[in-house]
Amino acid sequence: MTKHNFGAGPGILPKQALEKSAQAVLDLNGSGLSILEISHRSKDFDDILAKTKSLVKELLNVPDNYSILFLQGGASTQFAMVPMNLLPQGGKAAYVESGVWASKAAKEAKLFGEVELVASSKDRNFCYVPSGYSIPKDVAYLHLTSNNTIYGTQMSSFPESPVPVVCDMSSDIFSRPVDVSNFDLIYAGAQKNMGPAGVTLVIMKNDICGKAGRKIPTMLDYQTHIDNDSLFNTPPVFPIYVCMATLEWLKEIGGVPAIEKTNKEKAELLYSEIDSNPLFKGTADKESRSKMNVCFLLERPELEESFSSLLKANGIIGLKGHRSVGGFRASLYNALPVSSVEFLVSLMRDFAKSNG
Repeated sequence: MTKHNFGAGPGILPKQALEKSAQAVLDLNGSGLSILEISHRSKDFDDILAKTKSLVKELLNVPDNYSILFLQGGASTQFAMVPMNLLPQGGKAAYVESGVWASKAAKEAKLFGEVELVASSKDRNFCYVPSGYSIPKDVAYLHLTSNNTIYGTQMSSFPESPVPVVCDMSSDIFSRPVDVSNFDLIYAGAQKNMGPAGVTLVIMKNDICGKAGRKIPTMLDYQTHIDNDSLFNTPPVFPIYVCMATLEWLKEIGGVPAIEKTNKEKAELLYSEIDSNPLFKGTADKESRSKMNVCFLLERPELEESFSSLLKANGIIGLKGHRSVGGFRASLYNALPVSSVEFLVSLMRDFAKSNG
């Protein structure tokens, strides 16, 4: 049976990247060694790292005055690394609280200085993206979260800021074009659109380090990783290789502009069905809807078990909503084909006919 993977993360990966990575586990480029066995100081890995960085730079048009880093610890470690490196002692940072992960990032920042929540959508269970807020000029940086996986909201645009901007793009990086020059630091866990869990991408301006005025543990200092080209310690070799293979696939299909078009098609198809089907309703405000994570509920909750059984019987996995929201969540990451969304929509229509 064909599986249709709508999981929120780790998310679906391109078949081409999986096949290439699987072969590399057995034998990397005819070397007789597995990608799992090679030295991170070897020429083979030097080439892998250089190519992966080059693909990131090309696909996102990263300016020359930015560093591209591959770190461990997931985006959650970045919640602490950002203020540790960028928030001066006695200083203040501004955060937009648009979901659970934004809240967690703000909580970590409070360990290093004052945090001002300049906007929040917590009042309505994060069903919208805050807008129209003022950004103080006396803060070290503004922190944003571009897409909220749990609640299915996404920033369609970013505010003009008088201060440096930091953005967590874990769940929508490479899904649409962004102007990297408008951000001073972007971070993203790989396990949505870029690769498997185990590596985190950081794209940052070279001149924002060294201003916090505090001693920073070596491994948590961005400058350490800039100076050592992400090789201060053994990096996550295999996850970086899978990222390389995934970005190769993305480049081959036309890059970020091409995948944005496909992602729009998938999202419009599913939202159209949710809005027209009498059994389903969306949870996010329409103007804030995410193209990556589509959250919806059944109008008749007593049918949820029956619908879940239908999904399982037809090979659809990962559609259960987050435990804090309930309902259903369809994650439409880059590698998910349009055909999977079409199949889900057909099941939703059939379910409505059977339970009308």
